[in-house]
Amino acid sequence: MSQVESPRRFSDSQGHPWVAVDVVIYTLDHRRLERLLVQIKEGPFAGKWAFPGGLVGAEESLDQAAEREVYERTGVKNSYLEQLYTFGKPERDPATRVVSVSYLALVAHREVSLNPASKYADIGWFPANRLPRLAYDHDQVGRLALRRIRSKLQYTNIVYSLLPSEFTLGELQEVYETILHRSLDRRNFRKKILALGLLKRLPKKRRGTHRPASLYAFMKRRQMIIEMV
Repeated sequence: MSQVESPRRFSDSQGHPWVAVDVVIYTLDHRRLERLLVQIKEGPFAGKWAFPGGLVGAEESLDQAAEREVYERTGVKNSYLEQLYTFGKPERDPATRVVSVSYLALVAHREVSLNPASKYADIGWFPANRLPRLAYDHDQVGRLALRRIRSKLQYTNIVYSLLPSEFTLGELQEVYETILHRSLDRRNFRKKILALGLLKRLPKKRRGTHRPASLYAFMKRRQMIIEMV
């Protein structure tokens, strides 16, 4: 095989690249859409921020590796998880040859307990629209993830993954407005969301400084195709 045909860098003695997963984990905190970043401790990108990820285990599927990464970083099990795209340019990792499968994950903020693990220098939530320059090709990964979540919000019910088990219609509308980055008419939104038959009204109200608000819950917390906005 000629030098042109043969990759210059391999990850193991048999000439096979490593396979990894990188996960863009979203949450919603006080009407702000945030993404989880980890700070790299060692290597060519030491000190840079990136989306959490790691190599796929010998006995793991891609989905299982992504689920493990979400759980190890956030403590959340059974989060919404969706495969985005495969990134495989030879130069994406200066240290070795790695093919990465990217994922999108959604977690409810109140369920999160962050764990940086020893392989990272730090971990934290960053506003989705104000991220620092990221390591590897994660700037591209982040743009793809943001387009995907905004698109899916308009024809699926994946918003359930960002909400607690009980919520008001006002809180639900805030989630849509925050992610879509635009205002929605209050009356039309409530009429449409209730007509979809996705919610059940609970026999209690949220009391505060304003008029008590009815509480709702999703009848099914799984992805469904709908016509929302």
